[in-house]
Order: sequence, then structure tokens, then C-alpha cells
Amino acid sequence: MDDLVVVAGAGGFIGGHLVADLVRDGKRVRAMDCKPLEDWYQVDRDADNVVLDLRLRDACFRAVAGAADVYNLAADMGGMGFIESNKGLCMVSVLINTHMLLASQQLDVQRFFYASSACVYAADKQTDPDNPGLRESDAYPAMPEDGYGWEKLFSERMCRHFSEDFGLHTRVARYHNVYGPHGTWSGGREKAPAAICRKVAEAKLTGSSQIEIWGDGEQTRSFMYIDDCIYGTKTILGSQLTEPINLGSSEMVTINQLVDIVEDIAGVRLERQYLLAAPKGVRGRNSDNTMIATMLGWEPSISLRTGLEKTYAWIFDQVAALTAIG
Repeated sequence: MDDLVVVAGAGGFIGGHLVADLVRDGKRVRAMDCKPLEDWYQVDRDADNVVLDLRLRDACFRAVAGAADVYNLAADMGGMGFIESNKGLCMVSVLINTHMLLASQQLDVQRFFYASSACVYAADKQTDPDNPGLRESDAYPAMPEDGYGWEKLFSERMCRHFSEDFGLHTRVARYHNVYGPHGTWSGGREKAPAAICRKVAEAKLTGSSQIEIWGDGEQTRSFMYIDDCIYGTKTILGSQLTEPINLGSSEMVTINQLVDIVEDIAGVRLERQYLLAAPKGVRGRNSDNTMIATMLGWEPSISLRTGLEKTYAWIFDQVAALTAIG
């Protein structure tokens, strides 16, 4: 079974897309998540789909048995509204990576990928909306997002030391705001692109003239389309990189500009109501892609407009279907 690929967190947004892509590549895939199968965002019938709670040690050993490659994308997470209110739950995810690393090391997994986050970056590097781009070295001295960011940074260090101490081939990518179809778009765990697409779609379908924006709309971010994320993830696992690396777009926009683009796609203009007390995260965050461009000769390049057109179309259909049922 030395060609078996394991995807942990396969019931989530990125995991579902990764499983589908690996299956298209002709890989034998074992997909797993703790959610009931009917709650997975995507289920590929050509994969071996398993429901397992990977916070448990025995489940991780069962998960990786016979695997050549392991992609660990499993975590309890969501948008800023979720992670700011669930720091303890986010940190419990450290059990997943701990047990997955132990199982991979002891069961002779060849390659191990860990999905980290831009939330590992020091807060004092993200106070200016004109962020020049976060370099990989900006994670230290450590001052990450409380809860979720600390868990990610600690798990990065575990990967490093399992590589140094046991020779396990580990690769770490710091994801920057991944978006696209077949992701969370409502319920409190959605991220900014999906939330804005949903709000604009709801306004268009109901005839509303207003939209709520968290913060003053001048906070900045970069957003990476899911296709770039999947390509980068597979490329990083197969590379000779030994340090964590940014995987994100360098196309930085304000949240107001993000709304502008979605409104233009939808053909509407809405009055903005700014919720200044709502969770809004750091003031400015962008991905410095010097390392990935230098080391891999590639960087995420799908434009925000192109990705949002596809994302908005999918979310509009979800909102329309829900509205019809209601």
C-alpha cells in the first residue's frame, strides 16, 4: 500500500478539494474527518471515506496505516468570529497533529504535510493596513493570534523536530485566507469572501439595500483561490523545502474593496453599515511571496476577481435554494 495518500480533514473545504484533485491524479486516497459523512462539504465516492476523531491516538494510527503520504488539514477552526470566541477549542487541535506525527513516524510514512496559517505571524507586524507582506521570518519573536495561532505555531515546531529527530519528511505551508466554492458560507465559521458573497446574494434576492461590514472596512487582507491552494499544497509536499513557507496571494485589498468587487459581480450597490465592535482581526495582513517564487518558481496567481466570480456564483445558488425552501 505504498501508494496510499491520506487526507485528514477531508470533510472540510480545502480537504474536500484536495481529495477530489488527488483522485483525478489517479491516487488511492483515504479521506477522513470527524464529522458524519452527510456533513462533509464534498464526498468523493472513489476515495475510502472514513469517519474518525483524530484527536484520539488510536484513531490516528488507524488513519495512517499503510500510507505513503499524509496531508494533515484537520483542525477546529473558522473565520475571525469563530476563532476569537473559541480559543480553547482551537488549541485542542494540537492533539490531532501530535498523534498524526507520532503515527506517521512509527508507521514509516514517507512524507507528511501540515497545513498551518498566517495566524502564526506576530501581531506587531500587522498593525498597518499598508502591510508590505509578511515574510516567513516574521513569525518570530512569537506573538501569534491567541488560541488558534499558538496551536499552529506549536504544531509547526513539532513538524520541524520530528524531521530533525526522526528523519520524517515534513513540509509546512502557511495558508493565507483560502476561499472558493464548496466551503463554509454561513453559520459563523465562514471567512470574509464567503460572508461578503452571502450578504450580497441575500441583498440581491430580497431586494435589501444594505450590507453589514465588520470593522471600518479599511483592514487589509490577501485572499487565495482554492485551485492555487491545492496546486501549491501538492508542490510543497514534493519539494526540498525544510522551513515553513507562505502559501497565499500577494494581491492585497481592503475589505471595502472586496465588497466593491462582489457588488460589481452581482450588479448591485449597497449602503454599508459598519459594525465597529465586531471581531475584525489584525489591521493589515498580506503574503510576501519572495520565498515561494524563488524556491519553487511559482506563486498563487489566480486573480481575486476571477476567483470571486466563481465563488459568488456558487454561493448565490446556495442562498437562492435556501430562500426557495424558506
